Amino acid sequence: MHEYPIDGELDPHVFDPSDVGDQVPEYLRACHEKGLTEVRIIHGKGTGTLRRHVRHILADHPLVVDYNKATDASGSGATIAHLPPSESD
Repeated sequence: MHEYPIDGELDPHVFDPSDVGDQVPEYLRACHEKGLTEVRIIHGKGTGTLRRHVRHILADHPLVVDYNKATDASGSGATIAHLPPSESD
């Protein structure tokens, strides 16, 4: 995995587009292991291609309870994924 802080916020723009499908699920797993239950994924507004790709990943990921558009100023430029509490919590 690309070296990235596990702090609950991910910006897939730093990855090669072909790596997003591997990096986002790996980051979700790492956040869950760390006990984080909310992950903010900043995909930007742009054409919506990255947003659709990220949301497709979230829809199929077994750790994602649900996800929704960010409710702050970023709005449609970020998606919040909700994860269950980790077993150690």
